[in-house]
Amino acid sequence: MDRISALRNVEEALADLERGETDLASAEERVCSILRTYATDYDGDLAAWRASGDPAVEGLVVLATTEREARERVATLVDDPDVRASVSRLS
Repeated sequence: MDRISALRNVEEALADLERGETDLASAEERVCSILRTYATDYDGDLAAWRASGDPAVEGLVVLATTEREARERVATLVDDPDVRASVSRLS
């Protein structure tokens, strides 16, 4: 899924919420699903990587081109350059 498609899908979810055709919980679920699809079916050089290790990083998913870059992005997200984290590429 490309960025424009993801944004259009999020926009549709918001419009449905504004029109009263869906509730907030359903709109949130739909937007989360769009983001998951965007991250794991990304069109480009980036890939999705899931972190594990320290509790602060467990389950975080980042987009990066390499394993090293993914670990660096995870460390930046938790604001701890010394955090213990391993990453695995999502298919």
